[in-house]
Amino acid sequence: MNSSRVNDLSRVKNSPLAKKSPLVKNSPLVKNSARVNNSLLAKNSPLAKNSPKVNRQKLKKRISMVCIYALLLIFGFVFIYPIVFVLLKSFMPPEDVFNPVVNMVPSRLTWQNYQLVLSRIRFFSSLGFSAYLAGVSSALSALTCGLMGYALSRYRFKLKGLFVALILLAFIIPPQVLMIPTYLNYSNWGILGSPLALFIPALLGQGFQSSIFILIFYSYFNTIPSSLDEASAIDGCSPLQTFRRIILPLSLPIVTLVFIFSVVWYWNETFLTGLYMGEAARTYLNQIHMLLGMWAREAVDNPMAAYINITAMMAGAALMILPLFVFYLVLQRQFVESVDKSGITGE
Repeated sequence: MNSSRVNDLSRVKNSPLAKKSPLVKNSPLVKNSARVNNSLLAKNSPLAKNSPKVNRQKLKKRISMVCIYALLLIFGFVFIYPIVFVLLKSFMPPEDVFNPVVNMVPSRLTWQNYQLVLSRIRFFSSLGFSAYLAGVSSALSALTCGLMGYALSRYRFKLKGLFVALILLAFIIPPQVLMIPTYLNYSNWGILGSPLALFIPALLGQGFQSSIFILIFYSYFNTIPSSLDEASAIDGCSPLQTFRRIILPLSLPIVTLVFIFSVVWYWNETFLTGLYMGEAARTYLNQIHMLLGMWAREAVDNPMAAYINITAMMAGAALMILPLFVFYLVLQRQFVESVDKSGITGE
């Protein structure tokens, strides 16, 4: 009950008609108006605002906020510290490694370590080749997984639950378990040693982590009303036309999410890429990995080389992070919106 209504009830109670009329005077609504008015005045009084109960509630709220921010700072430090360590070491001159005074912050900033790494690898060619492999494979994987998820969502057939369970099982099984039969199949197809070893499996729904992408599309398409498909069928659209003209435009957030995740997985996967493509895997990460591996082998024969090359190795690690970091900065708004609309809480 708001204050204006309480004032109206007070005026009714104090009116001459209420004093003369027993019906109005003895009305429960009029009797309770004074009680409500007094409670509102007590609630808004300075004494009530400064009461011990209110102060305790404010203190609890402040303590809870301090605890939340403290936990955020602790977890943030745990995640940020390795990145800060890599960046500071990558700009550190090699002589600072032997300086006992210098710990993390370099005595001076230098680009010498980055120049050393970039002189040992073909930076632009390898970066472009990696973007080509990850982009094409991710686009094919998103398209095929979207079609499979749409078919599972819209069509009813026997053993459908078994197919969904098998797709989930394919996600659980590590790819290293299946790499030998997969390698033999690719050898029989004649696609080893070329980008087709990544493109054809992605086109057939067998790319990196394609099973989880199918389940994501399947779950998302279940939220789209099937009445849209029925209306498009009445207008003469085929299932593929319905998917392309109606379902796909409505699913752009989830398509963006799948594409981003697929690019990250294809970009970071070096073992399987090197296994299936062999010497043709001239990717950005493979070249940096080979360079870091060479320095690690030098450190085995000469322990002092480990200290000398530590700053250059940190520069190589920073260069490994840089492309995906820029990629995320460009697409961070679309990524956050996609995660919010898809309901994914973590990976």
